[in-house]
Amino acid sequence: MEVLRTAEVARRSGYSLQQVRDLERLGVVPPAVRQENGYRAYHETHVLALRAYRGLAAAAGPVEARRLLAELWGRPLAEAAAAVGAVHVRLAREREETLGALEALRAIQAEPGAPEQEEDAMTITELAGALNVRPSTLRFWEQEGLVVPERVTSLRARRYGVAAIRAARVVAALRGSGYGIAAVREIVGALPRLEDADRILRERLDRIAVRTVALLRAGADLATVLDHLTPPGNPGRP
Repeated sequence: MEVLRTAEVARRSGYSLQQVRDLERLGVVPPAVRQENGYRAYHETHVLALRAYRGLAAAAGPVEARRLLAELWGRPLAEAAAAVGAVHVRLAREREETLGALEALRAIQAEPGAPEQEEDAMTITELAGALNVRPSTLRFWEQEGLVVPERVTSLRARRYGVAAIRAARVVAALRGSGYGIAAVREIVGALPRLEDADRILRERLDRIAVRTVALLRAGADLATVLDHLTPPGNPGRP
């Protein structure tokens, strides 16, 4: 194979000279061979590995991409393929979770509005039962500013009106779909503007699509590198 100098690898991969050296040191790319003159001898597989890293970083984050690639080199092809496949599975799960949250949000938004009545309010025990969560979960959501109840009586018992109940249902749907507290807070904060809450979820679907395409591109480069590095007698190689 053609021997490439560090500068050529940097030019073809779009990384700087120092980034190429750093990523090699971290194990993100296979180690380069040292020539007699002390210079590193790279090959096209190193360029492809760097491109694969860029795609994996876009799909799963740079920390996860570095960890994944550093563990791939030298592993049987079947194990390497399974590790990359797991990233595809996570992205697919994120997409399904987002679609589920979007469906739940739209169903709640489509419910006909009605003036709030005193009898429509719920205690914390009643609301927890209706949502199938613990009262302590509702208290945690309150601490995080996600669901704010009204407080009544000298004992400061919690009372949840229609607006709070609806917010709690949205929070329950989002948390059940795997959303973190920060993401839930953003969406719940947009609930008074229903189109904004819907937009936030649709934008997340768009970001997942971009990450999925980046992973598909990385997979093509990564397959070439793995096929070259996996010894012919290594179990798992086709």
